[in-house]
Amino acid sequence: MTSELLGRAVLSWRVAELVDSWPETASARALVLEVPDWPGHRAGQHVDLRLTGPDGYTTERSYSLASPAERSPGGWRLQLVVQRVADGEVSPYLTEVFAAGNLIEVRGPIGGWFVWSPREGGGAPVLLVAGGSGIVPLMSMIRERRFRHDRTPFRLVYSLRTQADELFADELNRPGSGDGGVETFVLCTREDSRRPAGRITAADLAAWGWPADFAPRCFVCGPTGFVEEAARLLLSLGHSPDDIKTERFGPSGP
Repeated sequence: MTSELLGRAVLSWRVAELVDSWPETASARALVLEVPDWPGHRAGQHVDLRLTGPDGYTTERSYSLASPAERSPGGWRLQLVVQRVADGEVSPYLTEVFAAGNLIEVRGPIGGWFVWSPREGGGAPVLLVAGGSGIVPLMSMIRERRFRHDRTPFRLVYSLRTQADELFADELNRPGSGDGGVETFVLCTREDSRRPAGRITAADLAAWGWPADFAPRCFVCGPTGFVEEAARLLLSLGHSPDDIKTERFGPSGP
């Protein structure tokens, strides 16, 4: 059994309440869960959610946390983003039915490798590379930097199909107080006036990422194919494998 599975085995399920939600895009919804006895988490970690039907049937899904490691006055509030899958079993409920005041079970935090905090890295710049909803745990890192008043230079290269698919658009396009030193570059693979249509390239990462000579800490998250290609491109540009951390996701069931 892997260390992460062992960690899941000892983590307990907690009851969380949905206290807020809003549409991020036409197919994605942000959820804010209040968990009074949450043990705390690190930027980049994820959680399991468990739904139980009237007949006792249960199903679980994993979602990355978008929230920083910040405790609100009323308790811990965790923000997730759920992308609706048309023929899915869980995502349609969470994006269309799940309402304020409803309860759900949550287990976590999970994952200790794909994480960032101001205490780590020795001041090296950070490069975040996101594909689609892979932006979620990277947004947690950006928010953690802001919350901690940290000045580590960040660059985010965010690849998505079209502008309409962009998550956290207002926050990324209108940086607030504390976001000085965070540079965001959004590229659209199907429509982009600055580059030919197509997937992320080495030229994109060379133009908008940090040079390998700066030895940035690189975090790459997205679908498996995107992550593998982005990591390969970073290596081809001279980045050290030791400086590249990846988190990938794929179909987890209907």
